[in-house]
Amino acid sequence: MDKRGVFKGESKSRELIFDNIRTYDANIRHNLVRIDNLMTPGETTHQRFEHPDFDELVDRIINARKNGRPVIWSMGAHVIKNRLSRYIIQFIKDGVITHIASNGAGSIHDFELAYLGGTSEDVPTAIEDGSFGMWEQTGAWMNEALRLGAAEGLGYGESLGKYIFDNPEKFPYREDCVLYQAYVNNVPATYHIALGTDIIHQHPTCDMSVIGKCSGVDFKKMCASVCDLDGGVFLNFGSAVIGAEVFLKALSIARNLGYENFHITTANFDLIDLGDYRSKIGYEDPNYYYRPRKNIVNRPTSRGGIGWHFCGDHQHTIPTLYDNLYKKYHFGRH
Repeated sequence: MDKRGVFKGESKSRELIFDNIRTYDANIRHNLVRIDNLMTPGETTHQRFEHPDFDELVDRIINARKNGRPVIWSMGAHVIKNRLSRYIIQFIKDGVITHIASNGAGSIHDFELAYLGGTSEDVPTAIEDGSFGMWEQTGAWMNEALRLGAAEGLGYGESLGKYIFDNPEKFPYREDCVLYQAYVNNVPATYHIALGTDIIHQHPTCDMSVIGKCSGVDFKKMCASVCDLDGGVFLNFGSAVIGAEVFLKALSIARNLGYENFHITTANFDLIDLGDYRSKIGYEDPNYYYRPRKNIVNRPTSRGGIGWHFCGDHQHTIPTLYDNLYKKYHFGRH
C-alpha cells in the first residue's frame, strides 16, 4: 500500500486504484469557450475560405441530400473548441447531416457546454498540480449516463443524449449541445473512444467495461451508416487518428458484406498542408503517416468517387461551407 494511492497486484502486474483521486467543482473553473462567445450562423463575421474545388464539394453534398443519400460528419474536439457548435446543430436540424461521429473529447466539451455553459480549461497550469480534468460533474455525470445507457444496450452518444433529455434541470444550455440536438432530432451521434485518453477516464467512478460496451455499439451504428454511403458524402474535420481509422474499418466491413459503396465523396479538413496529396509517396515522407491522406482521401475512392483535402482553419472552412450550402439550396424548407 502506498500512502498516496492503493495498488493491487504485485511487481509488473500491479494496478493503481482510483478511489483516492480528488475531484473539483467545475463551477470554479475558468473556461475558454462559453455559450456567450459561440459563433452563430448568419450573424458572426468570419474569414471566407477559398479553394477552386470547394463549390464542387458543396454541389455533391446538395445532390446527396436531394437523392436521399447520407452525409456523415466526422470531427475532432476542436470543432467544438473553435466555438462552432451552432453550425453543426443547424445542419442537424435542417437535414444536411445524417450522422455525427466524434471522439471522446468531442463528447466531453459538448457535454460541458450543456451543463456548465463553458468548456476548455487552461491545461498548461492545471497539469502542474494534477487538477487537470478532475471535474466532479463532468466525470460523475458522464460515467453515470454511460452506466445507465449500457444497461439498456444503448450506444455512447445515445446514452449521453438520453441522460441530458431525462435531466433537464442539470443542463440549462442543452440547446447548444450537438449530441443532445442529434438525440432529439433522431440523428445518430456516435463516439469512438480510445481508453485512457479522456478526462472522464480519470474519475473514480469510471468503468472502462461500460465505456467499451457503449462505444462498441456506436461503432456498429457507424458501420450501418457507411453501408449506405454509395452516392453520399463523408466529411472529416480535424480527427487525424480516430476519425480516419474508424471510417476505413467501417468501410471495409461494409464492402466485405457486399455493399458496393464505391461512388462516394470524401473530404478531409485540417491545418496540415499536404501539397499534392494524390501523388504516391514513400515511407521516408512524414506525410505518409498522416492517416486521413490514405484512409479518407485516397484509398476509399480508388474505385470511384473523389476525395479532397482542404487545408484551412475550422473557423473559416465550416462557416464558409454553411454560407455556400444555404446560398445554393434552402435546406430545411423542402
